[in-house]
Amino acid sequence: MKEVKEKNFSFPGKDVIKVMKRTILIMGLPGSGKTTLAEKLVVKLNAAWFNADAVRQDIYSELGFSAEDRLKHAERMGKLCKWASMNGGYAVADFVCPTKKTRDAFNADFVVWVNRIEKGRYEDTNKMFEAPENYDIQLTDGSPEEWVDQVVDELNKTQAWDNKAPTALLIGRYQPFHVGHKTLVAEAVKRTGQCCIALRDVAGIDDSNPYDFEKVKAEIHAVCSEFGNKIKVVELPNITDVFYGRGVGYNIEQLELSKELQEVSATKIRAGEIGQDGKTLGKRPE
Repeated sequence: MKEVKEKNFSFPGKDVIKVMKRTILIMGLPGSGKTTLAEKLVVKLNAAWFNADAVRQDIYSELGFSAEDRLKHAERMGKLCKWASMNGGYAVADFVCPTKKTRDAFNADFVVWVNRIEKGRYEDTNKMFEAPENYDIQLTDGSPEEWVDQVVDELNKTQAWDNKAPTALLIGRYQPFHVGHKTLVAEAVKRTGQCCIALRDVAGIDDSNPYDFEKVKAEIHAVCSEFGNKIKVVELPNITDVFYGRGVGYNIEQLELSKELQEVSATKIRAGEIGQDGKTLGKRPE
């Protein structure tokens, strides 16, 4: 068993959490419902959003709709999504991506095919459109809310929890859970693949521990939704000491957060001085 101290770890990090499917392409004919789905999905996943028409209009206005320009647009859209997801979050693009070449150029981690109409609004796009052979989920009917549920369910299937897989363990009180804690979760998932967050049963033992297990658990799931099923929250007794005998294969590390994150204090959050994102709120009124 070894103990390692990591220096000055800050969130967001520089590496993509490779075990997660982070760049999501919503493709299909114009008018099929791609943007409607994207608008709702980005809220659910707390994702960055790139609408292909808006990106072309505001950033790449020199591009037209020739096969060559569509390919360039796909390459650039793919890069934007990759860059936006480098910190571990999701990036969603709603984009026709009409051919295999454009989809290959985009190189998404997860492809949603919205296949609800036979013809789109533009005849040139209809003529060049190639139905994808490879996609993660196809949507043919239902409401936008149902589409979101189906996509999230499919994402979670590809990122399912595995009890026998290597797993990181974080033990804490989390009174309340804040951005510093989420930083540790992100690093744990990036390094190991999944993370078990163990909450000590300390609710009510003093003024510093006002929140019970169910409240903190719900809060963790709400703010860590981008990790999908790669996190599991469990309750522990009030663990105060950890002992071990001979080394049995565990790796114990202390992750030292950046100075900015170290200044995020649960005490200050409970007092209403800062939010759980570490930003100043002002004192809570009496």
